[in-house]
Amino acid sequence: MAKILSIETSTGVCSVAYSENGKVIASKELYETNSHASNLTVLIEKLFELENTPALSEIDALAVSSGPGSYTGLRIGVSTAKGICYALNKPLIAIDSMHILTYPLVNKKWDNSELPVLFCPLMDARRMEVYTAIFDSQLTLKEAISAKIVEEDTFDCWLNAHKVIFFGNGADKCKATITHKNATFIDDCHPIAANLAPMAEEYFKNNTFQNVAYFEPFYLKDFVATTPKKKIL
Repeated sequence: MAKILSIETSTGVCSVAYSENGKVIASKELYETNSHASNLTVLIEKLFELENTPALSEIDALAVSSGPGSYTGLRIGVSTAKGICYALNKPLIAIDSMHILTYPLVNKKWDNSELPVLFCPLMDARRMEVYTAIFDSQLTLKEAISAKIVEEDTFDCWLNAHKVIFFGNGADKCKATITHKNATFIDDCHPIAANLAPMAEEYFKNNTFQNVAYFEPFYLKDFVATTPKKKIL
């Protein structure tokens, strides 16, 4: 049974969670933009002050969001995670933010759809861009994580034969552009540390660890941008 501390800082939400055997025992979240630097270590300290959590030194591993997402948020989260791993000599698990964001939705029942359902996280990449990917209902990646300038027909190859669920903090600015009848938008979805727990447990069982010395966040900065036909801002 693995005891894992999870950290998620890829968006404006700063969150931490403690899990045992893939089950979340305690978690803390702060929905406050630009709060990571001053609050992440405080949240971790408060998390391990709770009665149902052990001492931080007793964890078996630490899981962190690897990105893409906020450059500053990811840098703070990964730096903190690596520092704890170094200090306690614990292994580091990294899970991308697209999986973290999508995980809680794939287990829900989506009624009134005769079409197969796909999931499309949209994470705000500022200006005209979003970070995105496509998953099926088994959380299998159908389209690789990428940065896109969203146009009216960007996802039509999927929407023409599937019901596609769009969500994440980049979804709002795409609503007016993605008007296909098979598109559904879900509000208020954020990647949070508690969502890492089941996946982190599997990574731990499979010894899927990162090299603490050399691991860097997946910033996804370099991509080829095109001029959008229809602006989303």
